[in-house]
Parts: sequence; structure tokens; C-alpha cells
Amino acid sequence: MRGMLTFQILWELGKEPLNGQQIADRIAERRGTKPTPGTIYPALKDLEERGLIQGEKSGRQKVYTLTDAGKKGLNDSAKYFHQAFGDIAEECRIIVLKTGGCD
Repeated sequence: MRGMLTFQILWELGKEPLNGQQIADRIAERRGTKPTPGTIYPALKDLEERGLIQGEKSGRQKVYTLTDAGKKGLNDSAKYFHQAFGDIAEECRIIVLKTGGCD
């Protein structure tokens, strides 16, 4: 699931600059569970070391943004995600519309 966490971080930062807590909150809204600091911050550090995101101190917090390489990485990842899971998401959407659930 590390790859999924990376994708989710890039996805959220593709919308706007966020700090680690905000990223974790957004992920929690989407998947129902919040990543722990021991999960989110190592992932952020890895993305920063790989040059995909950039962190800048804003007061006591670090606010992250996508770099140009991060924007390309997000685009490539979104294409892959759609190719790999798009049909599943569409089938589930249809089931939810018909039955109110996707079990």
C-alpha cells in the first residue's frame, strides 16, 4: 500500500499546498482511516528526497508542494491508476447507483 499512499499524497498536493497533518486528514476523509505520523512523514521525506515534492517552513509547520517532477509523476501515476483500476471503479460506481452499495 506504500505506492497507494504515495499516489494519494501526490494527488492531494496536486490540488494545493498542504502540511503533513492536512495531507493525513485528506487521506482519512477519502479512505476512512488516517495514516499515522510514522507512516505519513517517512513517505513525505522519501518524496522530497526523490525530488517529487518540496517542503518549505511556514511558522512551525512544513508546507509541501509538487515540483515539476512531482507534477509529471502525478500525471504518470494517474494514468497508470486509471488503466489498472478504472474499470473496477466504474463497475463499483454502477453497482452503488443501482443498489446503494459496493460489497
